[in-house]
Order: sequence, then C-alpha cells, then structure tokens
Amino acid sequence: MNAWEAVEAAIDAGDHQLVAARVLELDDEGRRQVAAALPGHLPVARSRAEARAEERRLRRERKAEQAWQEHRLAASKKGRDLGEHDRWQWEFERGRHWDPVQGEDNGWIHAMRVAGAGALGGPAAVVSWLNRRDFRLWRSRVDLVPVLERVLAARPHEWQCDFAVRAALRLRGTGGPARAGDAAPLALAMLRRTGATPPEHDPLAVAWVTEPGTAARLHDDPLLDHLLPRLFEAEGVGRALRDERADRPDEGNLLTALRRLAGSGRVSRDLLLDGCVRRFLRGGAGPDLRFFVRLHELLEPTPDEVAKRARDYLRLLPAAPGPVAETALRHLRGIGPLDPADAVEAVQSLLVRAERKLVTAGLTWLDRLAKETPGDLDELAPALTYAFASESADVQGRAVRLAVKHARRFTPAGAEAVRDAIGMLPQDLGETLVSVYGGAEPGEAPWEAEAYDGFQPAPLPVPVAARPLPAPVTRAAQLGDTSWHGEADRWERWLAGFVRLYATDPAGLREALARLLGEPTHLSGRRTWSYPSQWAEAMAREAVAPGAEPPAEEGGLRAFPSPPGAPAASWERPVPAHPRMPGAGRISTPHLLLLSRWAEAYVALRAGALPPYLLAEPTSGTGHLDPAVLVERLAGYERAGAEPMPADLQQALLRLPRDVPAEVAAAAAALQSAAGQAAARWMAGGRPRPVSGVRWADGSGDTPDGDRHGPHAGNGAVPVISAEPTGLGLVDALFSDPDPRRRDGHGCCAGMWPGLLPSDREIVALHLVPHLGDPWGSGHVASDDVQALLRCEGPAGDGVALVLASFLGRRAWDGDLAPGTKLLLDLAARGGLPAERVGAQLAAQLRRSWQKLGPVLAALEDAALNGAHREVWEVLTGFLPGYLPGPGERPHTGHTQALAFALRAARWAGARGTLPCVSEPAARKASSNYVREARRLHAYLS
Repeated sequence: MNAWEAVEAAIDAGDHQLVAARVLELDDEGRRQVAAALPGHLPVARSRAEARAEERRLRRERKAEQAWQEHRLAASKKGRDLGEHDRWQWEFERGRHWDPVQGEDNGWIHAMRVAGAGALGGPAAVVSWLNRRDFRLWRSRVDLVPVLERVLAARPHEWQCDFAVRAALRLRGTGGPARAGDAAPLALAMLRRTGATPPEHDPLAVAWVTEPGTAARLHDDPLLDHLLPRLFEAEGVGRALRDERADRPDEGNLLTALRRLAGSGRVSRDLLLDGCVRRFLRGGAGPDLRFFVRLHELLEPTPDEVAKRARDYLRLLPAAPGPVAETALRHLRGIGPLDPADAVEAVQSLLVRAERKLVTAGLTWLDRLAKETPGDLDELAPALTYAFASESADVQGRAVRLAVKHARRFTPAGAEAVRDAIGMLPQDLGETLVSVYGGAEPGEAPWEAEAYDGFQPAPLPVPVAARPLPAPVTRAAQLGDTSWHGEADRWERWLAGFVRLYATDPAGLREALARLLGEPTHLSGRRTWSYPSQWAEAMAREAVAPGAEPPAEEGGLRAFPSPPGAPAASWERPVPAHPRMPGAGRISTPHLLLLSRWAEAYVALRAGALPPYLLAEPTSGTGHLDPAVLVERLAGYERAGAEPMPADLQQALLRLPRDVPAEVAAAAAALQSAAGQAAARWMAGGRPRPVSGVRWADGSGDTPDGDRHGPHAGNGAVPVISAEPTGLGLVDALFSDPDPRRRDGHGCCAGMWPGLLPSDREIVALHLVPHLGDPWGSGHVASDDVQALLRCEGPAGDGVALVLASFLGRRAWDGDLAPGTKLLLDLAARGGLPAERVGAQLAAQLRRSWQKLGPVLAALEDAALNGAHREVWEVLTGFLPGYLPGPGERPHTGHTQALAFALRAARWAGARGTLPCVSEPAARKASSNYVREARRLHAYLS
C-alpha cells in the first residue's frame, strides 16, 4: 500500500485522527503524492459518503417498515384497523422524523481538510484548501483545531508563521468566530504558537475579543500587547461587544478583565482611556459605542486624567451620541472651572443638541456662566439664539426667561443678536422678548408673516349633480336580466316597468321574460330573499309559469305589524308579506321598506291583484316624486277602481319634496279615496317632524331622550329618532330609533337608501350610522352612498355630521383628494353644512376609535385649499371643545397638533373671537408645547 492508498483509506473511513497520524508519517515524496491526488478525490469522497448515507437510510426505512407492520398486526389482533394518519402519529411518537445519524456523513470533510493541511506544500495553498467552499458546514460537533494545529506544527517555524499571518488575513466579516467556523480559532492558535506579529486586520481583532475564554486568559495571552490597541480601531468590535455588562463581574467578562489588568499595571490606563476617547471621536451608532462607554466609566478617570483630555471631551459635546455626550459632560463638569472660551463653546455645543436633557444642562450652565462672568454677556448671545430654535417649548421658554433675566448685561450689539432671533420663537414668547429688547412693530412680527404661508384658496367646486333619471320602461325587452348589477335606480325601473307591462302587454312580457330565465336559479335553497334581484327573478318566473314558486321554509316575516288602533283601510293594513321575507329584526328598516314593496307586488301578482302602475315610481334622479304626478296617479287609481299597495303608497309619500305647491295640495284634497286623503294630509303638513340626535356609548351626545338604549354600534354611536306616529307602519318604523347593532343582513343595499327618503337626509344618515364601520372603510357605507345622501333634501344634523366625520379620516390611495374632503366640499357648496356638528362628532369619534388625527387634519387642509376655509374653521370650533383635554386629562401630541392647525385655519378664515377651551390652557403658567400653541391661537383670536 503506497502513501496515497493509506491516506485514502483513512479518508473513506471518515477518521480525521487516523488521517493526521498517516500524514505525519509521510516523507517528502509521500506528501507530494498525497497533495497531487487530493483535489481529484473530492468528488469521489463526496459520492462515497452519499452512498453510505443512502445505504443507512434504506436500512433505517426497512427497519421502520418492519416495526410498523408489527405494530399494525398487534393492533388488528385487538380489533383496531390502523390507517395512514395512525401511521403518521406512530412515527412522530417514535421520533421517526428525527434522523439519529444526521451529521455523521461529514467525517469525510474533516478528514480531507486534515489531509490537505499535512500534505500540501505552501502556506497559501494550505490556507486556500482549509477555506474551500466544498468544506463549509453549517455546524459541526467536531473541534478540528487541535488536530490541525498538531499537523501544522510539523512544518518549519517560518512556514508556520507565514501560515498564521495568511490565515488571519483570510478572515472575513466582523460577526465573530460563530460565523467563520474554525478559521478564526485556528488563526489565533497559530499566532500564539508561532509568536508571529498579528496583521492589522479588523476581523482578526473581532475574533480575538469574542473568542470563548479570552477574558480568563487575557493576562498571559501573547496576543494582548498586539491586539489590545486594535480593540479601539477595528470596525465591528463595538457591535460584537455591545451586550457586555459592567455590573456583572466574572472571569468571562471582558470589561472586568480589562479593569483588573489596568489595576495591576499589566495594561496602561492611558492606553485604555485614550482608546475609548479616540473611539468616541470616530463616531458611530450609539449601540456600537456602548462597550467603550462602559469601559470608560468602569475605569473611573480622575480629574487630572480628564483635564489632560478636556479638548477631546469638548469635541464630543455637539455631535456624539447621547450617552457619549452625557459622559463627556459629566466629567467636564467635575474638573472645575474651564477656560471662559472653552466654557462658552461647551454651552453652545449643548444648545444645538436635540436631546432635551442635554439642552437643559446647557441652559443651566449658561445661567451659571452669566452669574460668574464679569462685564457684558455678548459672547453668550449666540448660545441663546440656538436655544430659541429648539423644538421644545420648555427649552424655548426657559431661554426667553434667561434672556429677560440678563437683558441689562447685553450691549447694543448683543441685544441686536437676540432681536434677530426673535422670529424663531412662538408668538407669546416673541412678544415677551419684543417688550424687553424691542423689535418688530405690532402686526409686523416675523412669526405672523410666516404663518400665512401664502394661502390662496380655490373657489368651491360645483356640487355633484344627480344622474338624470332614465326613461321609464315601456317595452318588455327593456327589462333586461334579473342578475344583480348596475346602479341603484335600476330596480326601481324594473319593478315599475314589470307592473306597467303586466297590465298593458302581459303576453309580450311573458315572451321576453321566458327568453331571459334559465338555470341555475338563484332562488332554490334560499330560506329568505334579501335582494331585489331574487324577488325580480321570482316575479319573472311567476309571470312565465304561474304557481311555480319554490317551496319556502317557515320562519320569515308574516306581515309588517300596524300600530294599535290603526285605520282599517285596505292600503293601511299590514303589508302582505311572504315566508321568503327576512324577519324585521334581521334587516335594517330602510331595507325592510325596499323589500316590502317587492314582497307586496309579488303577493299581488300571485293573487291577480296587481295595480295598473306603481305610485312610488320616482320622477327625479334623486329619487323624488313630483307631487302633481302623484295626485294624477291617485286620480287614475280612483277612476280604475284600483287599490294602492300599502308599501308602495308609503314609499310615494316619503318621496314627495318638503315644499308642495298650494294648488297641488288643493288638488289632492279633492280626491275621494282614503289614499288620496292621506296624501292630502301629508302635503298639508302631515309629514313627520322628528327629533333626532346621536348618543355615544359613554352617554355623551345630543339626544332628546336619556340613556334608554341597549347595545350600541361597533363605532360606539347610537342613533336616536323620535316622532309622532302617523299610523303608517313603515313610515313610523323609519322615523323611530334604528337598531344600533351591526349584524349580518343589516346595512344591506345602503346605496339605495337615499333614494327611498330623498327629502329626509338626516333620517337616512341616522340609519347609516350603525354601518359606518372603522376608519379603514370596512363598513357597508361607501363614499358614493354618502354622495347620494348629500343630494337629498332636509336639514342636516348630527347624523349627517357623523357620517361626514367618519369619512374625514379615510385616506386617498390614488393621489386624489380624500373621500371625506370631496364630501365636505360638496356639502359646503350646496349650503347647509352642519360644520360645528361635524367637528363635535369628529372629536367624539377620535376619542373613541382607531381613527388618527393626521389624516383628518390633512383632509381639512385640502378642503380649505379648495375653497372651504371658512367652513373648516367652523368645523374646528366644534371640534376643539370636544377633542382638547378636559379636567383630569393630560395633553398629548395630538392636542398640540390640533391647536397648531387651528391657528393656521383661523388665519385663513380671518376668524376672531375667543374660545373658552383655548383660553383656559393659554392662561396657564406652564411652558409646554400644548400651552404654547394655546397661547398663540388665543393671542390671534383676541
């Protein structure tokens, strides 16, 4: 067996110890022979290892299969039949998915590396071999360093030194040896063995300080004198040592070890202190400097040591990370008085910082310097101007108080420097300085000129007009299909057209509908019909094949109840409902009105009692019905002897405008039927006059009738409606409290609701309130629905205000104006915007929901820029009293932002007149940002 065959056999056995023994026995010729064969043996060794692993896997699989069959046989004898799931559970319990020999096939890698370390010729070749990509392992349980070190020790000393330096320079990254395998430990071991001078290489320094056990053997480590200075220069050391704790002294703690070495004289204190300060001056992220700050403090530098480095500590004050600057400041203040020029420089450096703690320390130092400095204080004027530019109201207020306190100590030149910086202060503080130092005339202060920021509002946009009403359906072909799509008024046209054609052209209607109907139907298997499309299909099928209605399950609404003592006229009886009608508690009341019209038409169709046309078919795109047209339709019913359908007549009354011409009301009074007289009473002032409002879950809000409600809407608002009963069941239900809960089926078809009550905008809004959802728009109400609501008539109250407020916090994702901005502009252009109520509801919503102030202020600013600047200020007059903190509440950043925006809005609108909610905080003696903004707004309004 030649030299290579012996080494090859040891490699195939995966025994790196045996490989080490074989290569140490080789002579020069044998090493050349092995070195020549090693590269070509790489794929062979890998394939042999994979073959051995596959053989073991198959053997393991056969054993597992035999064990499973035995387990299954034993179970079958007990009467249990095991399936695949049982097998998976059985294998899991036995640890089948854990490979007990995982990692054992890496032995060939260790053996190949040892063989190359002992056989290859030059140091560079060995370093490259040991770091080959083929040999990289995620992890290994084998510590190969002692074996490699023993093999490399057989080489000449110069060769070992060369190898050690090359291996150190080959290290990459600054994440420590955990990311470098055994390359770092081997390089450090060979440097210690050979005594070679370590190269200046950052990853080597990181590997040294993070090597396990370094702190314990640091005193006798031959690398200490070479690598300790690099501790403060190498990139990555601070990051690797950021978790070292000075409060945990133990043998493995590098901080403790360095302090002991400095105490014993093994390491110079000056070396460590100079290294820390030098590292501070180099800068960097605060966490990466944490180790050096702790080391610096652990050394407890004496006043003399600090004084020697005072200039360096001064250089740290303006820009070093906060903890470093605080450390430098503390030591500077402990060495006694500084040179006056150095002291002024230190104060100025502190006053340009962003950290409030450091700026406050700078103001304290400035005050002390002012007391200790003889003569004028002109040198301190620039420092004061730095404090005036601070973002903290407390800092600005304290700086102004110092400027006032020491005003007599400034010469005209120093006073001029202070006056030049007044524009950086808020109005109240600026006026205080002007009163002492002089400066801008009233009305010409720089902060006032800047605050208007070139505001130029655009004219209000033209209100969005209602879409023209399509022509009525007069031909069967116009009905189209019965699937759900299209605009909200499509189903009004469909139902009215069906009723009209059933009276005038029943044969043509059947023929047209027969061509439209097909399979599958949307009716079978449905317990209730909750959409107009389902009723439309049912009516179409009934017209084509009478009596073919799918069987219904019990449980639907039988009839909408009439109030006690209701008149007995046929059209005033309960709406003839159907088992397919959803229960009244399962749908919102406007949707109940919508479905009731379909249900009564379907019942009348099956009974052969459909009227010749509908009374409630609208004559305007807003959903309104011309009163004269309704009178004419009722007269036609009287002439034909037709009975109005209850829901249809009530819907017709709800669609009448609020103002009816006197001659039309007189014509209605001349009608003879009970339905005609009901319409006459409605037109003569019988329309309900509800009292309404919104009550929030905590009992706040404008409501006419106390806390008598139960569960509330998901957004926390409870709509309240009360009105004198009319005796009309559906009308009275609409003009009473909506169900405040959000449940499945509630809020359905909300886009149609404005067209059902086009003259009662507030009532529609209050029925929408429980379905507004969250500020991300997850409710049933869309911006198009609200746009249709704004086109309705009638006064706008808390309901409209809350609906509009809920959209002001929603963002626009397409770069256009936000939905709430568009809606506010539209209602402002129409007139009748309840601005103060919008503000009050917006404040209540912000206090009780996840809605954020930022998007709200952005929406209001966009509205102001587009012409609604006066309306925006009115919104804020209702918003601020409800949003600003009340008794026992603490202000936060949002309150300050709201006041700052309110000042801008007040200037845009030219507003005047104080607000109590602003006057109270403005009178406080505090100097917080909140109080400062309150003073600015109050000063302007006054």
